[in-house]
Amino acid sequence: MNLAAAATNESLAQTSNVLIYSAMAVYTLAFFAHIAEWLLGSRSKVARTAAALTGGAQESAAGSVKVQVAKKGGATAVLERPKIITRSASGSRDIPDGPGAHGGDAQGDLYGRIAVSLTVLAWAVEAAGVVARALSVQRAPWGNMYEFNITFSTVAVGVYLTLLALKKNVRWIGLPLITTVLLDLGLAVTVLYTDSDQLVPALHSYWLWIHVSTAIFCGAVFYVGAVATLLYLFRERYETKLATGLKPGSFATSVMERLPASGTLDKFAYRVNAAVFPLWTFTIIAGAIWAGDAWGRYWGWDPKEVWSFITWVAYACYLHARATAGWKGRKAAYLALIAFGCWLFNYYGVNIFVTGKHSYAGV
Repeated sequence: MNLAAAATNESLAQTSNVLIYSAMAVYTLAFFAHIAEWLLGSRSKVARTAAALTGGAQESAAGSVKVQVAKKGGATAVLERPKIITRSASGSRDIPDGPGAHGGDAQGDLYGRIAVSLTVLAWAVEAAGVVARALSVQRAPWGNMYEFNITFSTVAVGVYLTLLALKKNVRWIGLPLITTVLLDLGLAVTVLYTDSDQLVPALHSYWLWIHVSTAIFCGAVFYVGAVATLLYLFRERYETKLATGLKPGSFATSVMERLPASGTLDKFAYRVNAAVFPLWTFTIIAGAIWAGDAWGRYWGWDPKEVWSFITWVAYACYLHARATAGWKGRKAAYLALIAFGCWLFNYYGVNIFVTGKHSYAGV
């Protein structure tokens, strides 16, 4: 019976590996589809014709520019190009955004939908790989850095797809998300890979499911917030150049005009970080309770505990800065990126380079 169970577990572990590599292959296809969305979305025949007819003129009112484009057979089609208003009026809360990664035309939207469909497929395959890994060891699949990585990327993509399902305008996250997911999985299957094994005694607790799962989810949401914050900095600089009469390059214009306005990006980043911050607080508290059960003390200034607290302080400073008039905008954005850098170091640096009570199961 034991030999049969061991053979089954080994088979499940191999199945998990195959599924992870398969997910990487599909993510790669999604990556190229996202690139096609950005590159071809504003260069289709319809988009070029509309640009020529409008003469690049910018309208001042909100809404869409409607252009009649001649089609075969004498029929006409109406192409709606959302206006791009880079600065909101004084006191206005609603900031019109760019058309999106697809560039406002059907060809770009087609590639974008293909990219999202491939992302959904890759996410499903990767999630199956995580489940197979869990079944192979009959525990939560978070006993080492390899398992943490594949679960983290799965949750990060899941957060993105959930936002899309809720009709949020977040498809612009797709390309940077898939790029980093591929890097994350590449690192997982090469440098961080660890064979399936049982946990050390300290990890045999239901707190593993509670503490680590919330930590992974918080990291995934913090990542989405960090992407929005970074793009906010680029978009805000682009808007500042336009406001001062400068003319950015064609590449910068093509990319920046498709993103949401800087105010929208800033608001989005703040909301996701503020929403998940209480859960990060709970993660630290749950870890302290688990430490009390496993090691007989709730807090011992272990490197992982220290950097978890530093990350908490950094995000608390960011949220406080966003509520302070003098620290809104770029200053607060820099704090948000510093906070996410602390989380990344806690995720990778502490586990790989620092020795402590959390250094178990290899990497």
